[in-house]
Amino acid sequence: MAFALAAAAPARAQGSLTEFARPGPVRPATVESSWTPLRLPNGDRIALLGLSYLMAVDEDWGFGPGVYGAAKGNYGGLFTMGFTGQGRWRLNSSTHLAAGLYAGAGGGVGSDQVRFGGGLMLRPELSLRMESGSWYGGAALAHVRFPSGNVSDTSLGLVLGRASNFVSFSPGDAGKPGRASQRTGLGFDEIALQGGFAYPRSGTRDRSDKPNTRRIGYAGADLRQYIADGSWWGVEAAGAAQGGVDGYMELLATAGQDWPLLGPKLRVGGQLGVGLGGGGNVDTGNGWLLRAGPTLRWISPWGATLRLDGGFSYAPDGQFSARFVRLGLALPLDQTPSVSSSFEQQSGTVRTQQIFASYQYLPKVRFKDGSDDAIGQIAFVMTRELTPSLYGVAQAGSAATGKAGAYAFGLFGAGLQSPQLLGGARFGAELLAGVAGGGGVDVGSGALLQAEAYAQWEREHLRVRAGLGQWQTLHTTRIGARSAQIFNLSVGYAFGSLAR
Repeated sequence: MAFALAAAAPARAQGSLTEFARPGPVRPATVESSWTPLRLPNGDRIALLGLSYLMAVDEDWGFGPGVYGAAKGNYGGLFTMGFTGQGRWRLNSSTHLAAGLYAGAGGGVGSDQVRFGGGLMLRPELSLRMESGSWYGGAALAHVRFPSGNVSDTSLGLVLGRASNFVSFSPGDAGKPGRASQRTGLGFDEIALQGGFAYPRSGTRDRSDKPNTRRIGYAGADLRQYIADGSWWGVEAAGAAQGGVDGYMELLATAGQDWPLLGPKLRVGGQLGVGLGGGGNVDTGNGWLLRAGPTLRWISPWGATLRLDGGFSYAPDGQFSARFVRLGLALPLDQTPSVSSSFEQQSGTVRTQQIFASYQYLPKVRFKDGSDDAIGQIAFVMTRELTPSLYGVAQAGSAATGKAGAYAFGLFGAGLQSPQLLGGARFGAELLAGVAGGGGVDVGSGALLQAEAYAQWEREHLRVRAGLGQWQTLHTTRIGARSAQIFNLSVGYAFGSLAR
């Protein structure tokens, strides 16, 4: 019973005449990391660092998104993104056995000897974990395989995780006032969309050992949780959108602190980041990337926050270092507890969020070698309701089938949706912009614009969506802009979270 469910809270706030929506049953969740050594067909030894977020489906099973990236060897830029299903069985009061399967998509630096094929990666795992409070760790026997390539190996690795709770409202409570005693939804306080430039320093070289100091334009997003006044931690992802390095990608964990400057709404401070980066012929060695620099943010009276930060990025095992500057717009996600008062005494409005696992089929994509071919993609999609008809959306994924292994993308934008119709149907449309690259796909500099229309069927928490869309490059290639049609089928989970 590793994934147990708690009882629902009462629907009325004590001592209040106001009817507040209350969270439903509390679902256990966990953030889990892993270290998986891997021997490649050419004899090289690497290791994959994995990170997953798992939410309980029932008492024994959990499911959620995950990402793996190279963190050892000379394969920086090898990334896959996908989903993990995991079952757990308790052996005694402090030990449990887990079995899981990860299915994702991606790839990295390949050759005639090392082939990632279309990009699909499977990773079954059997692990034994010891628990200490909310933490657990242990040994894992894992098999990594790219079915359409030649990368396949079984090894003994490590797993480390921390248990938490997934607290949410019913999607039917959307628009109602709500109250909760802890963070709801995914537990992050805000999401930011960012864009900027990196200026590689002299000495930066590509994987062919040629100098590469051309300015890189990039775009990305981050999620933050504030743990005290001006203190935060978070995760961020970004990709190249300019500079001839399409396919370059970064995934980092960050932490920072800032202080008031000329008033409580303008704040100055600094942040640190550590994670993985690579791709686009950028030489980051084993993939590790370090970042540090100053930050400036202005908290507007309307809830949004403007950020300006800069600093220095460095790959300690590669030949990449750069100064960077970027501008971001952050929007609140969930109600944030006050440092000086009880979270139970605060309230907000319930807004619907949706998380989808999506398979996307592109029947005709132009490659840099001049050929056209079909590819399939696996994507993680998240939406956040802003009004009953308007919502924000973000998606990230990689190629899984075809010949575009190592092709990856990240898109952000907004959508319009109809009211729920008879039979639980809903219709909508989205417009997104972002970055993509790698795998030999001809996307110019990497900047994309995508539009999509869809139909969705809804039942309480379950969402099933089918859509048709098209993306187009924002910067033309030598023979004009590129475009491709997209058909997608998505299965999702909807929940309510407490918004400011």
